[in-house]
Amino acid sequence: MVKVKEERTLINPGDLTPLSELTRIIGTTNPAAVRMPNGDIILYVRVIETLRKYEDGEFFYSPRFEGENTSRIVLDKFPKKEIENKSNLGFLFKDGTKRLTYISYLKRVVLDKTGFNIKSIEKGTSFPCLSWDGELGIEDARIVKIGKLYVMTYVALTRESNISTNLAISNDCKKWYRRGIIFEEQNKDVVVFPELINGGYIALNRPEGNFEFSPPHIWISYSKDLENWGRSKPFILSEKGKWDSERIGAGPPPLKTDKGWLLLYHGVMMKKIKGFFLLNMIKKILGMGTKIESYSIGAVLLDLKNPNKIIAKAESPIISPRLKTEKRNIVKKEVIFSTGLLWDLNGADLLIYSGGGDVVTTVKKVALEEIIGKLEKI
Repeated sequence: MVKVKEERTLINPGDLTPLSELTRIIGTTNPAAVRMPNGDIILYVRVIETLRKYEDGEFFYSPRFEGENTSRIVLDKFPKKEIENKSNLGFLFKDGTKRLTYISYLKRVVLDKTGFNIKSIEKGTSFPCLSWDGELGIEDARIVKIGKLYVMTYVALTRESNISTNLAISNDCKKWYRRGIIFEEQNKDVVVFPELINGGYIALNRPEGNFEFSPPHIWISYSKDLENWGRSKPFILSEKGKWDSERIGAGPPPLKTDKGWLLLYHGVMMKKIKGFFLLNMIKKILGMGTKIESYSIGAVLLDLKNPNKIIAKAESPIISPRLKTEKRNIVKKEVIFSTGLLWDLNGADLLIYSGGGDVVTTVKKVALEEIIGKLEKI
């Protein structure tokens, strides 16, 4: 593990006001991060609101944004006889389709130059959900600046397109122009390199599937215009039994250093619950299992001219869940999910912005040399 110089929980659900009386905020997490010309840092934080009441005697209810450029939440209702299964996060219809009992959107937060103090939080939704672009929610944005253009990738949920990764561009990181889907459904964790390489754009992505011949991996894709992507190939294979063997995906957009492109990524392992012997025995008897998912941060270094080439990789996580807000409790997963990576003003340290426990937004300051020291040449 690397030494963390300084860390802070920036935003909690209790810091914000829900969009509707029908909902409550349960998450303020997974922020995109970019430093502006004046030195301030902009975050686009994922806010998660869940229904206070998602069922009654006859119906289940699911939230949806209605209208264009609006933050108005409406409820769709479904007869209980159509429902096969349910949880507090959503329900499954008998035809195999799903709906959620929560909804996500992005909120713009301005930090000072240090990256540790909030200057302002925009009211409402900072990136409105549209009927064709996130009517069921928008999640986990990443932002880079390429030349004078700000480029945002984000996960959009709609009834028609299901779950896809979409693109938006901006001249000021405030007013955004939607460009639509760039990676089709169930392809997430899309990050774009912050400059053209060999005359084109490069993005990392993570298509999901349930038929696999190899451990989880990340894909690299190429484009001439940011909107049409191809020549895709997989890389960064994890190894069976390693800390990242359950699932991996890109974290923040890659950061250019004099040694190569630094990529932080999340890896997932099943972690055995320690202690609580009696509870574990009860869970085994009930067939509930005694392991939880644990999300940690890994690091690799990629070649500057050919990012498909891995120069070095950390064999173990550089940061694992450590704060109380990242380790929710013994029956929920532990999560540190990094989505923003910026240089500190001193030019030697890095600011890592993450979601903690699927609930809060955190920032950690780590020396670049600390991370580089954990990497082993491939």
